[in-house]
Amino acid sequence: MAGGRAGPGALLALLALRALGAAAHPQCLDFRPPFRPPQPLRFCAQYSAFGCCTPEQDAALAGRFGALAARVDAAEWAACAGYALDLLCQECSPYAAHLYDAEDPSTPLRTVPGLCEDYCLDMWQTCRGLFRHLSPDRELWALEGNRAKFCRYLSLDDVDYCFPYLLVNENLNSNLGRVVADAKGCLQLCLEEVANGLRNPVAMVHAQDGTHRFFVAEQVGLVWAYLPNRSRLEKPFLNISRAVLTSPWEGDERGFLGIALHPSFRHNGKLYVYYSVGFGFDEWIRISEFRVSADDVNTVDHGSERIILEIEEPASNHNGGQLLFGDDGYLYIFTGDGGMAGDPFGKFGNAQNKSALLGKVLRIDVDRNERGPLYRIPRDNPFVDDPSARPEVYALGVRNMWRCSFDRGDPATGAGRGRLFCGDVGQNKFEEVDLVERGGNYGWRAREGFECYDRKLCANASLDDILPIFAYPHKLGKSVTGGYVYRGCEYPNLNGLYIFGDFMSGRLMSLRENVETGQWRYSEICMGRGQTCVFPGLINNYYPHIISFAEDEAGELYFMSTGVPSAAAARGVVYKVIDPSRRAPPGKCRIQPAQVKVKSRLIPFVPREKFIQRAESTPRPTARAPTQPPRGGRPTAAPPPPTPRPARPTPRPARPTQRPGGRRGGGGRRRRPGTVDPAASNGAVRLVRPAGLSSGRGRVEVFAGGRWGTVCDDGWDIKAAAVVCRQLGFAHAERATKRAEFGQGHALPILLDDVRCAGTERNLLECTHAGLGTHNCEHQEDAGVVCSHEDPDL
Repeated sequence: MAGGRAGPGALLALLALRALGAAAHPQCLDFRPPFRPPQPLRFCAQYSAFGCCTPEQDAALAGRFGALAARVDAAEWAACAGYALDLLCQECSPYAAHLYDAEDPSTPLRTVPGLCEDYCLDMWQTCRGLFRHLSPDRELWALEGNRAKFCRYLSLDDVDYCFPYLLVNENLNSNLGRVVADAKGCLQLCLEEVANGLRNPVAMVHAQDGTHRFFVAEQVGLVWAYLPNRSRLEKPFLNISRAVLTSPWEGDERGFLGIALHPSFRHNGKLYVYYSVGFGFDEWIRISEFRVSADDVNTVDHGSERIILEIEEPASNHNGGQLLFGDDGYLYIFTGDGGMAGDPFGKFGNAQNKSALLGKVLRIDVDRNERGPLYRIPRDNPFVDDPSARPEVYALGVRNMWRCSFDRGDPATGAGRGRLFCGDVGQNKFEEVDLVERGGNYGWRAREGFECYDRKLCANASLDDILPIFAYPHKLGKSVTGGYVYRGCEYPNLNGLYIFGDFMSGRLMSLRENVETGQWRYSEICMGRGQTCVFPGLINNYYPHIISFAEDEAGELYFMSTGVPSAAAARGVVYKVIDPSRRAPPGKCRIQPAQVKVKSRLIPFVPREKFIQRAESTPRPTARAPTQPPRGGRPTAAPPPPTPRPARPTPRPARPTQRPGGRRGGGGRRRRPGTVDPAASNGAVRLVRPAGLSSGRGRVEVFAGGRWGTVCDDGWDIKAAAVVCRQLGFAHAERATKRAEFGQGHALPILLDDVRCAGTERNLLECTHAGLGTHNCEHQEDAGVVCSHEDPDL
């Protein structure tokens, strides 16, 4: 070392050490991600490929540079012009917000970017007078005579981002502008809250009429209209809640399940809905056509309903529910296999029976139906000439496709346009994503994912079934929710990425196609780590029960989830997906919504969710899902519950409410450890689980002696677990876990040990156990359970 300056070797070593802990987080002075300028910059040319300046901002910086040259002495300017260029152009740096301490919009911007000590000391030597012309900061001027204090004032707390070291920081620059992945390969994205207070939001659609309104459907049978500013109309767009068969049971699959607006909606006002109905002990699904009211474009004429198609449902689950219009103008309808486990209907099940409408993708023509038949059969439907098949059938062999989408195609080339992606909910081992083709057979019940389910049927060579593009085992999730291929304008890095999720595990996932091989590469999606999502208005957390995905009129991507998967719980939220690593150039994606006349009162949108500071990205991936046929052992769970939907007859006299056989989810967000619950009674239990796990799984906590504590027991068994599950409203205990599989209860005392239950007790305190608070175990042995509403032995 000489004169306090580091040599090149020491500098490289220092940078290497810092790179290990640095987390790349590009951000501009407008608190948003950087972008590729629409044309090369002339003044700050080093940031032409990627940065924070438009050509207009670049020209303004060039003007400031010229003004400086006019004010500074010619001799000084000759020595200092390069420094002036460096400092002015840091406003265009992809890390401008860090250089100017602008990550937090509530703090004042620095007037000079943060400088590394060596650079500052060199600059002070010859050009310290330049700062009087660069900055109005009089406190900085006062330090001009003290080199050490001057440079300390211009330093950054986060030295990884100081100029010019950040230019050679490999960790910051090696993947600059790409979607950030954490150490385990989990893509780090962020979210923006768009709507809240919804009861199981099952669908979101747009009118494709230039108004950029969007419509969100609740499972109970209400559809709400939202304006581009996210305010909601007080009067529902559609309300058929009295006709919809639904219930408050968590995970019930019946209810209002799908909506599609006609491609010519702006001209004909037609829309189509898919919902459950029932009378007595009979249930069926109904597809109906409605028209918008003649005097209010934000309200449906409820008297205009025409029933297009009805299909009897033999069970309360596997109701399908998607409606889509393709580029061909035809209406696609996605039905479940009829319910129960293993598609037990007929010789080969409904899904393989071409004469049944269940377990199918249907395609019909609903145009020009004012007179004559309510729908026609497209001439190119694959089985139109097969006398043993229903002509509506477009594809078969599906179990319970929950959420499908058409690919809009690459914005520049159109590649991929018209591909039909579907998530098909599995039985008890695998979930799958399919690319649906005309006449395709997707294998159910012969096959689940890549593996045989019905071995005898699977061995039938004439089946000629199409394998999924991706399947994942139940350790990653138990109910796939199909998504969309991102084709929006705002986040170019996401183009071509298929984003989907799982209702039970709360995982967000993605697939990207290798065009050369046709293989799909899997990456989990996490909410951004550390500072990644600290942009104004962004959040890094979401409710775990992912119900549906959607696009807005501009092609931006959204998903809907809830904290309590019950049609009676207003815990649903709509989230917009955000890439914090790169955006489109400012102005490129600007929309100008067409005016729409509003007659109802508007309810302004008030976001409720906040950014949560975390050291790690969340949820953390626990396993890498294979794209090759997965190999699994005996299933550990009952037939996986598909997705959220509801139950109870309503259209006519209702039959007695029964506890339906659909999926159950459970519970809201995790309670803070140690929280006193005034309503808790002695012996009450609760499950505490890490983020990302579905309800019914977690560490056991018990209320005894007026406080909450944990259970710690070397001999914890399934009988004790059954008591806990029954207390929590679950019919079965799948697994008793030990040794803190679901986390340790450090914040609470250990209240119970040596618990021995017969399995019939009403609560844990009725089982034999050591004295309250008496134990000989450690917190790493905390007990947990996995509960289920379905029998794991079936």
